[in-house]
Amino acid sequence: MGARELLARGDFDFDADSVELDDAAVLESLEPAVREWWVEEFGEYAPENGGFFTPPQKETIPLVRDGTNALVASPTGSGKTLASFTAILNELFRREREQEAGLDNSVYCLYVSPLKSLANDIHRNLEVPLQGIAEKMDGEPSVRHAIRHGDTDDSARRKMLEETPHILNTTPETLAILLNSPKFKEKLETVEYVVVDEIHSLADGKRGTHLAVSLERLERMAETSPTRIGCSATVEPLADIAEFLVGCETEAPDGDATAPTPRDCEIVDSRFVREFDIELQCPTDDLIDTPREVVNERFYDQLHDLIGDHTNTLVFTNTRSGAERVLQNLRERYDAYDEDNSGCHHGSLSKEARQSIEQDLKDGTLDVVTTSTSLELGIDMPHIDLVVQVGSPKSVASLLQRVGRAGHQLGQTVTGRVVALDRDELVECAVMLKKAEEGFVDRVFVPEEAYDVAAQHVYGMAINEVRPEREVREILRGAYPYRNFVDEQFETLFRYLTADYEGLEEKKVYAKIWRDENDPPDGEYHYPEFDVGEPLVGKRGKLARVIYMTNIGTIPDSFTCDVFTRGDSEWVGDLDEQYLDTLEKGDVFVLGGQNFEYQYRRGSKVYVDRTSARPTVPSWFSERLPLSYDLGRSILDFQGELLEKFRKRGKPAVRVWLREFPLDENSVRAVARMFDEQIRYAGPESVSTTTRLAVEVELDRESYERHYYVHSNYGRKFNDGLSRVVAYRCANAANTNVSVAVADHGFTVSMPLNRKVDVAEILRDIDSEEVRDDLRASLDGTDLLQRYFRINATRALMILKRYKGYEKSASEQQVSSEMLLGFAEELEDFAVIEETYREIIEDKLAISAIEDLMAAVQSGEMEVVGNRVDTPTPRAFGLATLMASDVVLADDESAVLQEFHERVLDEIGDEYGDESDETGGASAAK
Repeated sequence: MGARELLARGDFDFDADSVELDDAAVLESLEPAVREWWVEEFGEYAPENGGFFTPPQKETIPLVRDGTNALVASPTGSGKTLASFTAILNELFRREREQEAGLDNSVYCLYVSPLKSLANDIHRNLEVPLQGIAEKMDGEPSVRHAIRHGDTDDSARRKMLEETPHILNTTPETLAILLNSPKFKEKLETVEYVVVDEIHSLADGKRGTHLAVSLERLERMAETSPTRIGCSATVEPLADIAEFLVGCETEAPDGDATAPTPRDCEIVDSRFVREFDIELQCPTDDLIDTPREVVNERFYDQLHDLIGDHTNTLVFTNTRSGAERVLQNLRERYDAYDEDNSGCHHGSLSKEARQSIEQDLKDGTLDVVTTSTSLELGIDMPHIDLVVQVGSPKSVASLLQRVGRAGHQLGQTVTGRVVALDRDELVECAVMLKKAEEGFVDRVFVPEEAYDVAAQHVYGMAINEVRPEREVREILRGAYPYRNFVDEQFETLFRYLTADYEGLEEKKVYAKIWRDENDPPDGEYHYPEFDVGEPLVGKRGKLARVIYMTNIGTIPDSFTCDVFTRGDSEWVGDLDEQYLDTLEKGDVFVLGGQNFEYQYRRGSKVYVDRTSARPTVPSWFSERLPLSYDLGRSILDFQGELLEKFRKRGKPAVRVWLREFPLDENSVRAVARMFDEQIRYAGPESVSTTTRLAVEVELDRESYERHYYVHSNYGRKFNDGLSRVVAYRCANAANTNVSVAVADHGFTVSMPLNRKVDVAEILRDIDSEEVRDDLRASLDGTDLLQRYFRINATRALMILKRYKGYEKSASEQQVSSEMLLGFAEELEDFAVIEETYREIIEDKLAISAIEDLMAAVQSGEMEVVGNRVDTPTPRAFGLATLMASDVVLADDESAVLQEFHERVLDEIGDEYGDESDETGGASAAK
């Protein structure tokens, strides 16, 4: 039965077992005008789509209607955001119809998104239902909506005070400002709904922490507890993110404080309702000996054919330069592409250029667009029917987000192709696609107990009004990231905010708040509304509100550093400061085609020496996303199962097994061949699994160095942390400089040949309870520590970005922080120092995962196996060439790989010959 027939009948009395019942009940719950608009917009009952509504819509609309908090996990294009807004719009139009005075001149719904572009897109998409429903009610839209973020001009902001939007689209940063806006904050007291879109991209960083506390402040401010709705296509674990969304109750009904108790939240899990057509492709089954120009030619021919077979194609790369390069090659190689039908989109382009590409994508006028990460989230591109991912997106979540851009219309198949041009990425992507098909999603790790964000919000609360310290604590602990914040941590926080340290004000770091008991100093109570003896907090300084409003936020400023040679102080170029996080004294990098040895940094200036030594740090390190920890563990599972297949039946059986994965034949053969060579050359014990950590040592007599390749396939964050601990212990044991190169699938430790340290033995001896102290000690004096101290000092308002009309640049902030760092490190339990170490060690270097691995080694659950090799094994090729990767000519890197490969083949006596197997196929690479 069609929806229009239901409307004509005017009743919804169906059998309880009918597939149409849920749809009918949802339709019946809607206002007549909303119901009529929905049917007109989305048409007849469609059994293949589950009814009138998509699965997330069918579940979400009733929940939001009933005021139930909900986390909606559903693929891109399945209508989850519309489901949230439909119930909200329905309620607002109902009130508009029933209330004589109509809606109040205030905000009823907040929509919070991580990106301005996403907020803009939702804003545009709201115009259609608002206009359509209003027409069904024979009038103009009476439910107003507006957008407010950093780009909103002053006149638009003033207008919102006079004619306030009922639905306000905003970002976490702007919401925090509005909570302290003397005039606008009253407009938020009527908020009844909060929609947090793409919640996974907020929860894993301090922007999410900031938002979580803002929502708790709103909870105390609002007349009723707002219904919270979170939306995401890729999020896990659902229970934890649901708690992050809704926060905790910290006050019992009788007003007494209580232990934080998570609020109720329903989880709508319909993540896998869409059909996927995904496959890993490789231009050849031999990525080492096939000439680079042949690989490129085959790749672009395949890409060109894919684009020609589809209407609109979106091509993701892992770097902005990669996106530019792919578009340039397409235009140079084929006449089919020009500025009218192809384009590029990334964060370094102007806002106007990005918006132009976004509009063309919406209109479907571009055959192909290349991008890095800027189009991964949110905005509606209904005509995209193919996504191509070049290289590994590093997590299943990113893969699903990107591939989910295709087939955005209901009922369409999501079509995606992943192209691997590197043997390590072949394994990574093979596992990733298989896990995606199985419904696996990487976990989101929420930062917890960040002092800098807490400092901002406590300052903001004190600026708004004098209030009991008890209330401040309850609000902060109501936010999921602070649910376990204990009294000692509050004391550390308040001690910083009150500047209770000798000499701090001499450094021009002043108190932000006062903290005192409500006692009568002169026989009269200053704050009679509070109990006698109640500890209170309030703001300090006449400019407190101005300082707060112009300096809050969590997104750090960044800058480029000028690079000078020591001695003659010749300027040789500049480096992004993030890249400096990877450098230690003595590291060699390439700039402008020349090799330089890093010495030190002073503020925004970097000092180097020219050198002929080979590079030790790849140039792309800071730009590419890290491999997710969970995907890394899945790869180790895969390797363990693959070894078992080899043990039982050999390479033919492995190829048969690999064909169960979404791989093309070149990928199957390349993966099988690599592991076959690995096992024949160094044995199965040279491959890491979930119960074995393989370490190989190579004596490089040409460079007079000893190289250790640690196959810890847990992602770059993990490897960056563990490698620092290992290098710290190696340097202490051998009394020598140790160089480290880090990748997603392991790390390399190198030292002079005459300094012998057994890295495998060091790994066996690391006590899990000592890792944190070692890692903290290894950070002393590093650029990484200096940079994050500056970031956290700025977030904590210890360093002000803006003051009395002057704006301090990121490089100036860095100079200020370097002057403060030594002093701050001498202070006991200083919040900004503690947060700096916490963020680096826990959020950036995955300390918890490292501790777990070391505990497993200690208990015997994980064995560390050392292997002596004459040349790197095939699984170590990427680690061995890491020092040359992307910083020398590709031909040079290919030559190094081929030399390694030839040595391995000579050792195992292998010649490819005819690689026919049970299918009768043969290798096409030779």
